[in-house]
Amino acid sequence: MSVKEAVLAALKELILPELQIIRQEQAEVKATLVLTNKRLDDVNAHLMDQSRRIDAIRDGLGARIDAVREELSTRIDDTNKRLDRLYEVIVRREEHHGLEVRVSTLEQEVSALKKGLAA
Repeated sequence: MSVKEAVLAALKELILPELQIIRQEQAEVKATLVLTNKRLDDVNAHLMDQSRRIDAIRDGLGARIDAVREELSTRIDDTNKRLDRLYEVIVRREEHHGLEVRVSTLEQEVSALKKGLAA
């Protein structure tokens, strides 16, 4: 056996088993990568579905919020009208009290005048 054949045989004995191990590990990494990509695709599909659901819910909530806002606006307007009416009633009561005082004063003055005329 020549030196060249001896070196080649030694290299085959050292490198070929290592090369076989590297190839096997590469195949395992490829298989793992395929499975990982499949899981990522599944997760992305799930996220897209959830996103669509969230969009639908958001649209529904937006409509409900608008309806509640409109109802509250109507109620606030009604309450403001009632407060305006209450203010009018309160002002009339104050005017009524003032008129009662004036009528009472006038009655006393008329009574005093009658007494003055009778005397």
